[in-house]
Amino acid sequence: MYKAPVEEIAFTLRHVAGLDRALNEGRLGDLSGDLVDAILQEAGRFAGEEVAPLAEIGDRQGATLKDAEVKTPEGWPALYKAWAEGGWNSLTAESEFGGQGLPHMLHVATMEMWNGGSMAFALGPTLTIGAIEALSAHGSNTLKKTYLPKMVSGEWMGSMNLTEPHAGSDLGVMKTRAERRGDGTYRIFGQKIFITYGEHDFTDNIVHLVLARLPDAPAGTRGISLFLVPKFIVNADGSLGARNDVFCHSLEHKLGIHGSPTCTMIYGDGRFGSEAGAIGWLIGEENKGLACMFTMMNNARLAVGMQGVAIAEAATQKAIAYAKERTQGKAPGWQGSGMSPIIAHPDVARMLLTMKALTQGARAIAYACAHAIDMSHATDGDEARHWAERASLLTPIAKSFSTDAGVDVASLGVQVHGGMGFIEETGAARLYRDARIAPIYEGTNGIQAIDLVTRKLPLSNGAQVRGFIGELKAIARAVRGSNDRDFGETASRLEASIADLREATDWLGAALADGRQAEALAGATPYQRLFGLVLTGAYLAKGALAEAGDGRNAERVALCRFAAENLIAETAALKDRVVNGAASLAAARAVLG
Repeated sequence: MYKAPVEEIAFTLRHVAGLDRALNEGRLGDLSGDLVDAILQEAGRFAGEEVAPLAEIGDRQGATLKDAEVKTPEGWPALYKAWAEGGWNSLTAESEFGGQGLPHMLHVATMEMWNGGSMAFALGPTLTIGAIEALSAHGSNTLKKTYLPKMVSGEWMGSMNLTEPHAGSDLGVMKTRAERRGDGTYRIFGQKIFITYGEHDFTDNIVHLVLARLPDAPAGTRGISLFLVPKFIVNADGSLGARNDVFCHSLEHKLGIHGSPTCTMIYGDGRFGSEAGAIGWLIGEENKGLACMFTMMNNARLAVGMQGVAIAEAATQKAIAYAKERTQGKAPGWQGSGMSPIIAHPDVARMLLTMKALTQGARAIAYACAHAIDMSHATDGDEARHWAERASLLTPIAKSFSTDAGVDVASLGVQVHGGMGFIEETGAARLYRDARIAPIYEGTNGIQAIDLVTRKLPLSNGAQVRGFIGELKAIARAVRGSNDRDFGETASRLEASIADLREATDWLGAALADGRQAEALAGATPYQRLFGLVLTGAYLAKGALAEAGDGRNAERVALCRFAAENLIAETAALKDRVVNGAASLAAARAVLG
C-alpha cells in the first residue's frame, strides 16, 4: 500500500527547491515551517489512509455511463466529499473566494500525494484547480462571484474542453462554434473529446471551460474564445436552475486511469427540451481565449509532471517491498540460509536504485518549478521577471522528464516483480497502465520539447538558460570542494554532463539564429531529456550537500553518486544526437514511405 514519503517531500521542498530560504526571507507571508510540516503530515495521512485503499476498486470498477449520467467507482463520491471538506481544494486559491492563499509548492507537494494514492481520483481535483486559476485570472467580477466560492470550496468541480475528433493538439482547426445572444450570453454548439471528469457524481454542478469560435472570428488560433458553460444554470440567488444543453455522450475505454471518466461531450443538440445551444458566458475577450486557457494549461502541465513523480514513487515503494520479501537463488556473498531476497542481487539493486534516483530527480525538478512560480508572485520588477522566466524554462522539463520517468520507473517496477508484475493482482501493472497517459495529455512530451527549444531557450536572449547553467556549475564546484570521498566521481561526471548541456544549448541557439529550425527540432526531444538528466544529477548533489540534520546524509550522497556514475553519462550520447542527428533523420525519412 502506498505511503506518502512526507519526510522526503519536506526535505526536497526545504533544502533543494528553496522553500527554507523563501521562508527565512519572509517571502511567503505568515507561512511557517511548523505549518508546512502540519499540512504535509495530514495530506500524507489522508493520501495513505483514505485515497490509496480505493485505488484498486477504481481500477477494477471504472466509471460507467447510463442516460447521460456517470457513476464513479464505489466509495469515490464519499472520498471526494471528505477530501473537499478537508480544505484541500482551496489550498492556493485567493482568500477573497474562500481560499487559503498558500504557496504553489504546497499545492504540488499535496498533488503528488493524491496521485500517489490514486492518479485516476486525483485527476478531477487537478482540472478543477486549473479552472479556478483561469477564471480567477480572466473572468469578470460577476462570473467570479457566482462560481468561484463553490469551486474553491469543492462544492462544484470544473473541466477543460479543448480537444475535438479532428483536432488534437492543433486547436487552430477546431469547429465548436459560439453564437452571440442579445443578453450578453452565447450559445455553444459542437463536440469535445477526451474531457476528463466532464460528467460525474462527485458534485451537483460542473463548470465547463470551453474553447469555441465565433462566426466572424479570425482563422487559426487567433480566433478562439473561451466560455464558461455550467451543467446547470445558476439562478440569481445562487441556487441551481435549468439543465444546460450539454451532456456526456460516451465514455472512453482506456488503457489505464479507469476510475477517471474520460468523456465525449456534446454541446447544443436540444437533448433536454430547451432551445438548442448550451448557454455560455465569455471569459476574457472575444478571440483571446487561447491566452486565457494557457493560464490553466501551464499549471496543469506541472500538475501532470507531479503525476509522473507520484506514479514513480508508488512503483518504487511497491518494488522495494516486493524485492525484500521475494526470495530467489543466492546472491553473491549471501551468508543466510536458503535463498536470498532478490534485493540482494546486483541487477535488482541496480533497477531499484535507478527507480529511486529518477523519482527523486523528477520530484526536485517539479518542486523547483513550483518554487519559481511562487517567487515570481512574491517579488517585483526584474526579479519577478527572472523567476517567471525560470518557471517557464522549467515547466516543459518538469512535465516531460517527470512523466517519462513515471513510465520508465513503473516499467522497471513490473520487471522487478518478474512474472508477478504482469499479473494484475500485484498492482504493479496498474501503475504502469496509469502512467502511460501522462506523457501524452496536456501537450505531448514532443510538444514540450518544441516549446522548450523554440520559446524557452531564447528567453532574455538566452540569458535565462545561461544563468541557470551557471547555477548548476556552482553545485558541481561545491561537490568538488566538499572533499567527501564518498561522492566518488560525482564532481567530474556532473561537470561533464553540464558541459554537454552547455554545448547542446549553444548549438541549438546557433541553429535557430541561422534559420535551421528543422535541424533544431530534430534534436529537441534528446535535448529535453539531456536537460532533465543534468538537473537530476545536480539536484541530487544539492540535496546530498545539504545539512538537514536528519541523519540521512550518507544515503543521499550514495544515491547521488549512483546517479552520477550510472545514469547521467547518457548526456554525452544525447548531446551527439542533438548536434549530429538531424542529417540521418532527414535521410531516413524515405524508409517510412
